[in-house]
Amino acid sequence: MGKLTMTVGQALVKFLDNQYVSFDDKEEKFVDGIFTVFGHGIVCGLGQALDENPGDLKVYQGRNEQGMAHAAAGFAKQSNRRKIIACASSIGPGAANMVTAVADATANNVPLLVFTGDTFSTRQPDPVLQQIEQFHDATVTTSDAFRPVSRYWDRVSRPEQLMTALLNAMRILTDPEKAGGVCISLPQDVQGETFPFPDYYFKKRVHRIVRMNPDSYELKDAVDLIKNKKKPMVIIGGGVRYSEAGEEVVKFCETYKIPFGETQSGKSAIPSSHPLNLGGVGVTGNSAANAIAAKADLIIGIGTRLTDFTTGSKELFRNKEVRFVLVNVSRYHAEKLDALPLVADAKAGMQAILSELNNSGYQSDYTTEIEEAILGWKKEMKFLTKTVFDENYESFVKAKEPGIEEEFIKATGGVITQTGALGIIREQIEEDAIIVGSSGSLPGDLQRMWTTDAKDSYHMEYGYSCMGYEIAAALGAKIAEPDRACYAMVGDGAFMMLHSEIATALQENKKITVLLFDNCGFGCINNLQMGKGMGSLATMFRYRDKETKKQDGRLITTDFAMIGRGYGMTAFTAKTNEELVTALNEAQQTDNSVLIDIKVLPKSMTADYGSWWHVGIGDSNTNQNIKAAYEDRQKHLDNARMY
Repeated sequence: MGKLTMTVGQALVKFLDNQYVSFDDKEEKFVDGIFTVFGHGIVCGLGQALDENPGDLKVYQGRNEQGMAHAAAGFAKQSNRRKIIACASSIGPGAANMVTAVADATANNVPLLVFTGDTFSTRQPDPVLQQIEQFHDATVTTSDAFRPVSRYWDRVSRPEQLMTALLNAMRILTDPEKAGGVCISLPQDVQGETFPFPDYYFKKRVHRIVRMNPDSYELKDAVDLIKNKKKPMVIIGGGVRYSEAGEEVVKFCETYKIPFGETQSGKSAIPSSHPLNLGGVGVTGNSAANAIAAKADLIIGIGTRLTDFTTGSKELFRNKEVRFVLVNVSRYHAEKLDALPLVADAKAGMQAILSELNNSGYQSDYTTEIEEAILGWKKEMKFLTKTVFDENYESFVKAKEPGIEEEFIKATGGVITQTGALGIIREQIEEDAIIVGSSGSLPGDLQRMWTTDAKDSYHMEYGYSCMGYEIAAALGAKIAEPDRACYAMVGDGAFMMLHSEIATALQENKKITVLLFDNCGFGCINNLQMGKGMGSLATMFRYRDKETKKQDGRLITTDFAMIGRGYGMTAFTAKTNEELVTALNEAQQTDNSVLIDIKVLPKSMTADYGSWWHVGIGDSNTNQNIKAAYEDRQKHLDNARMY
């Protein structure tokens, strides 16, 4: 057995550079590189190793640790979880900055590997810069904050521990069921320690991503239930995308005339134009999908976690005879809602169901319901996309401050409706463009309204609904697919939270286009609070009034285009539909990254389409609007499943 004597940092780099994955016999290099903001506790250990010999790993310079980790997650998601970029940070605030991004990745089953610099394992210089001293436990550091948000967590306190730590990390990162955030804490003195590692540890490793086949008994139960149901509906989750099961799902639905709806993660796995595609389902779903879901007697969920937004807080499926078959690689998810579980890879599971149902004579009992539902939504879509502000204009969201539209127009000059803007954008940008989003009202509008026949072109993070994901992940998506146009769909609130990776996009010459929807506030959450009878409190961007002492003064306006230009982007401001069309056309003609500051009217986003969302509004003896919202909550709860 040969030995390779090197530092822990050098061993880590050499190991990562030799990891590969194989899926359906296609072999790919797994680790593209490392994103880092070098700082105390990482630059002289891992940083030294990367400087001396990074191998084929690219080193990316982040600007904010959360942002770079979101970029890495966006890269992994757009690579269908078969490639990653690792992230490395300093020991204190740099590490803490990544906690949110790791939580986001874990919530969405996206592989994200982070290395946190840590205090000295010897404790000789304690307390070091950035160290938090805990009186009750000297082993606790900032890195421990990752424990509750990681799928796997480890601390390498001795050089020998690196080997099992990294192998365990690869096991989680390449597992379709368990993929999520992985945090490995690296004490800064250990990173520089030398150890004779066995040479076989650095051999090329190919991690095979295996398609799990269903159990025969579970398969029989699922097929028997399908045969006994007349109005089934399929829900497409992210598992369909990652498994590349779109063709199998389409064949199943076409063979038995079963309509399907899409979750945020499942959208663009199958073309929007397919005649059985109802579109988005759930709280942010459309009228077509939700109408069919409400009457369905069987829900076949494929690769979905069935979050509250998909199930309408378990109230959407209103047929008293409704049952569930859930195809998922995770038994945890497959047994939700008292479902008959089919624990399997999405593609393998659907192939097995097709085989079992073959020649059974089964057919759904739909007549014209599917076509009528889709036709009704198409009419609504035409109305939404053509909505303009004129003397007949009425906002879709009714709970609002009096005169908010006129006030906004006076402050900004913007007269574009959000739904109208999305219609224009869809008409103008590239057919196969990747759009990236995450938070605010845009995910709802996009799940309802965005249509695409280009595979994997809809990149939405909504499991964690993390403000700040949008721009960073658009960069990650662009790194993953450099030949496709990438657009970040972001609200003004989320833009203010995190936009620093614009600098990295410019540095890497990766063109992204930021479509910034400015409505002078956290519009989505303002809709929620006012829709539940509350006033507008700390959600619109307003100055504090000297007389009332409250934040109810005039609207705060921001020139976001100027911020873009400050970074070095090409930037435009669009206040009218015509200006938006011009900006989009010019944006496509430049090689530079672009920011378009779109001034959209408050309350011009879509509203509800037959689904309910359970939020914790309480009763009130003083506010009748809140009391009514509370009573409505209780009424819906009576009709919702308890678990």
